[in-house]
Amino acid sequence: MRSPLPRYRSSLLCLASCIATLAAAGAHADDSSAAIARVESGLRPLVALADVPVPPLALVDEMKRLNVPGVSVAVIKDGKVAWTRGYGVAWTGGPAVTPQTLFQAASISKPVAAMAALRMVEQGRLDLDAGIDKALTGWTLPKGDGTPSVRQLLSHTGGMSVSGFPGYAAGKPVPTLQQVLDGAGPANTRAIRVDAAPGSAFRYSGGGYTLLQQAMIDRAGQPFDAIVRELVLAPLGMADSTFAQPLPPELAPTAARPHDRNGKAFPGGAFTHPEQAAAGLWTTPQDLAKFAIAIQQGAAGQAGGVLTPAMTRTMLQPVKNNYALGLAIEDAGKAFGHNGSNQGFKTVMHASIADGNGAVILTNGDNGMEITAALMRAIAHEYQWAGSQTKLRKAVALAPETRRSLVGRYKHEGLPDFEIAERKGQLMVNSRAGQWEPLYAESDKVLFVLSRDLELRPHDADSGLSVLGSSVRAYARVTDTY
Repeated sequence: MRSPLPRYRSSLLCLASCIATLAAAGAHADDSSAAIARVESGLRPLVALADVPVPPLALVDEMKRLNVPGVSVAVIKDGKVAWTRGYGVAWTGGPAVTPQTLFQAASISKPVAAMAALRMVEQGRLDLDAGIDKALTGWTLPKGDGTPSVRQLLSHTGGMSVSGFPGYAAGKPVPTLQQVLDGAGPANTRAIRVDAAPGSAFRYSGGGYTLLQQAMIDRAGQPFDAIVRELVLAPLGMADSTFAQPLPPELAPTAARPHDRNGKAFPGGAFTHPEQAAAGLWTTPQDLAKFAIAIQQGAAGQAGGVLTPAMTRTMLQPVKNNYALGLAIEDAGKAFGHNGSNQGFKTVMHASIADGNGAVILTNGDNGMEITAALMRAIAHEYQWAGSQTKLRKAVALAPETRRSLVGRYKHEGLPDFEIAERKGQLMVNSRAGQWEPLYAESDKVLFVLSRDLELRPHDADSGLSVLGSSVRAYARVTDTY
């Protein structure tokens, strides 16, 4: 049942006071209050106009607008945790977020699981390039298009099915790991199988990490959470982290609860993920910052971490699609990171490889990804990182006849239509249901918006246009009357 509206409004009113009271809470001793204040009041957009001052956005206002009750942050500077902060509340009407509040890391679980797997490789308990079937004793991988290796499973090149996992709501039956692998009830995802040639392509697969989880259990003879605690969490001092699923009851008071896009808490709290390697980590930004720092130190040749420097460099070596072993390689090879998305939890980790900078942001709302991205750009702007910056674009005026020639509805088979209209001399585009936004021109050949990093490029011959984002799609104009 939806919470009564007055209670929800009350929680929003207390959010500002919670943030104000936490402004000084949880900071590392060597923080800069002025820098933190600029970050908190200076969230930045993905794209902005080059000749117009970038409008600052306050974190508290964005949390209200996006119905995200809580945010937790850790910033890395010069290879150390520079400061941590908690904002908002762990759940609507609940306690304030502190730097010790636990959040589900979602897919940031994968790099932590990858480090544990690579430690087992160094110990001789797993073979990085042998078929994973050689490590399995508790479950048999059905024959498919080949047998993936640990390296291929970690890099999403194993040809494995099942991209992600929705988890299991409180009170719902939770399958065993073998039931997840076989897609057998009460599992809510299909069977995990090799359905493409291993090594042939990059295809994101939480299923591959779940298969690796079974292999690690078989080789270690221990529960998965115990394996990672022994190999990664304890050595790195990640005392506020656990792969236990579900979260032990004694930790519930220190954990954030998930909220949907309207800011409503999911009944019963967090979803359970038996797919621990893919999505099961509970943690804090400070603990994940320790993890990122260990990778930075290993990449710099420093010993003493979980992995040897040589294995750390292997972990950072891209295989396909700028994805290495559990980590996305970013900023033209200068940084690494991962993001995550579970029900009610959106997360991001980003760190440089060479200069010792980075940040981790965890949220407990389904709209949290917009906040993590804008807050990461604010941190990058404050500390003058080379990457993760707002993209500044120059806009030019189009001739009236050019604007009119673009007006119409555009269609691509299998994808939603969108419209371009001219309103008071400004081109507007409706690319998301019911949401109009200005359409700017870099030239008469390149159009862009500020909400996303994409371009629209008109065709000369057929009045269509191509949309360039993560892929290129050609749209045909089907009407031009408004």
